[in-house]
Amino acid sequence: MTKGDRRRLRKAADTATATAVAQGEMMRAAGDVVAARLEILVAGLTDPSKVDPAEMTRMGLEKVEAGAPAAARASGKLGEAAARVGASALTEAGLAGQALGAVATARSPVEASLVMMSYGMGWWSRVAGEAVRLNAALLDAQAEALKPIHRAATDNAKRLKG
Repeated sequence: MTKGDRRRLRKAADTATATAVAQGEMMRAAGDVVAARLEILVAGLTDPSKVDPAEMTRMGLEKVEAGAPAAARASGKLGEAAARVGASALTEAGLAGQALGAVATARSPVEASLVMMSYGMGWWSRVAGEAVRLNAALLDAQAEALKPIHRAATDNAKRLKG
């Protein structure tokens, strides 16, 4: 594993931890928002003059306002990850072709075996590094998608408490 892969793993662990904390905050805020809005709905059912049309409108609109940027952020990050995986696959195909050519022109079975072993060991290392990069990219996509939803939930919880 390279130093860069170790750095990516540490950063991915930090991202996963921060995302888990943000998810907890978001869930707590969502519970507060649901409780506050249920009180508003009950008040409106018992006395229609207490219905808050702005809050009723906000309940649906905020999902779109937070969901659209969340989807865009996730889509962008996932697109970047897919491009990296595609580029890696093309590189690997080229390396496999080079290894095949070296096996085909090997002067002995031992030389062919050494080429295959060298390619196989290199492949394993490249795949492990690619897995680290892909997992880090997926964690980044999750973290980016959560940001607008987290912001909406925590802002609503603060607003509705006051």
